Amino acid sequence: MSLLEMATAVGRSVLEHWYCDKSDRHATTVMGLRFPNRVGLAAGFDKDGKHIRALSALGFGFIEVGTVTPVAQDGNPQPRLFRLPADNALINRMGFNNAGLEALVGRLRDLQREGAPNGVIIGGNIGKNKVTPNEKADEDYVKCFEALYAYVDYFVVNVSSPNTPNLRALQEKEPLTNLLNHLQVANRQKSAPKPILLKIAPDLTTEQITDIVDIVRETGIAGVIATNTTISREGLKTPEKTIADIGMGGLSGAPLQVRSTEVIRLLRQQLGPDAVIIGVGGIDSAAAAQEKLRAGANLVQVYSGLVYEGPALVKRILTGI
Repeated sequence: MSLLEMATAVGRSVLEHWYCDKSDRHATTVMGLRFPNRVGLAAGFDKDGKHIRALSALGFGFIEVGTVTPVAQDGNPQPRLFRLPADNALINRMGFNNAGLEALVGRLRDLQREGAPNGVIIGGNIGKNKVTPNEKADEDYVKCFEALYAYVDYFVVNVSSPNTPNLRALQEKEPLTNLLNHLQVANRQKSAPKPILLKIAPDLTTEQITDIVDIVRETGIAGVIATNTTISREGLKTPEKTIADIGMGGLSGAPLQVRSTEVIRLLRQQLGPDAVIIGVGGIDSAAAAQEKLRAGANLVQVYSGLVYEGPALVKRILTGI
């Protein structure tokens, strides 16, 4: 990332020549937004929006910043990010480490003034501070929504990270419905409401996924991002002792590919054709991306795949699909 940031305008042009496919054939309209292509960068990679211009040179059609919380927080103690090369996977327990809402808004304001590079769409992934009790979580989410409204194209409600204590309890039907309704009230007061998506965990049961479908319909949000990281450790090639030594955290990468696709397929079957689904989890090739799209995803996102496959991944996916 430091090397990318050091690139001059000429350097970025070279990177774009290598890694960007700007053909209009890849463009698509989803949620009323024109995406240059269907491959995006998942939240967590550029939490504070420091690298949007540099990352856009790698060919992404959209970049999701965050998860951001109202107040800056350090996150969990380090080390908190681990590679599992045998599995092409990562384990992280970052804990919503970010510089806070004010810092992100400042960077996005500057970006907006200069113009988003390559027409890239910007998503804002929002969360609550660790010290905020779940009973007051809606206040944190609405605060993030109001501050970011003018600077992002869509919102993502993150209640599915396993690394903030009790956060996943907000995925239960009653608290989640209340949270999303609060956001939608704020959204509908705007002259031009923006799409709101819900990011869910892959560890939900079929019954819980059905509840999510009911909530999407009841609250009228745009759709779902499937999925976040998993707390499961099944089927890993990495030795059990290594996994035990690493400890708690969310697992991402290739081991998540099958389950995230299953969740996408279930969602599409129950939601019908109109709701938006963004597929993420184990996408490290064109074939993996195509699998998500065939299962019902409108768009896809990468994170761990980028770590293992390198900056040419986006172009390879676009060429393949």
